[in-house]
Amino acid sequence: MKNPNLTLSGADLAALLASRICHDVVNPIGAAGNGLELLDEGGMDEEALHLIRQSTLSATVHLKFARIAFGASGTLQSPLDTGEAETAARDLIGLGKRVTLNWTGPRLNAPKDRVKLLLNLFLVAQSTIPRGGTIDVGLDSAGDIFAFIIRARGPYVQMPTDFARIYGGVMEDPITSHNVQPYYTALLAEESGMAVEFVVNDGEVVFEAKPAV
Repeated sequence: MKNPNLTLSGADLAALLASRICHDVVNPIGAAGNGLELLDEGGMDEEALHLIRQSTLSATVHLKFARIAFGASGTLQSPLDTGEAETAARDLIGLGKRVTLNWTGPRLNAPKDRVKLLLNLFLVAQSTIPRGGTIDVGLDSAGDIFAFIIRARGPYVQMPTDFARIYGGVMEDPITSHNVQPYYTALLAEESGMAVEFVVNDGEVVFEAKPAV
């Protein structure tokens, strides 16, 4: 049964995702610009260089992650390497240094939408532990079946409210650049034929994705 919340046109979805990506990179790019201004003024060279390096790294990591999680990353039909997805996730986690990532399972080329679903559920899981913690990603592959489990644990765990409402078909608020990522996650699940189950326990949120029956 089609999710009644998934009603955005392709153009509107693209526009909102573009806004989301711009939001992630505008601050580090602006900070790099501030560092260049410091260099132009001839003062605080080391501080300015450090600011430029860190800001450039942050923008690059966010763009590389977005290329895989939201973009085509090659042709629309070509599979995606889960090893590239792991690298993108580790680099993103490395920027904040508040989350430890444990990634297990075989490295393989899997259907593109399913790997993109993996990375987008990873983002949803990350949002449930705003004070940091641990994210465990476990991949499972048997023949043509590709499934995975993501477990987020931390000292303060939040319910993934937007994703729960959108995925459950009961979202009443409009889709904006702030909640378009959970929307896109629900859309990927439907388009890739994956069923997602999640549960919030004491101190953890567990997401399990497997082919829909």
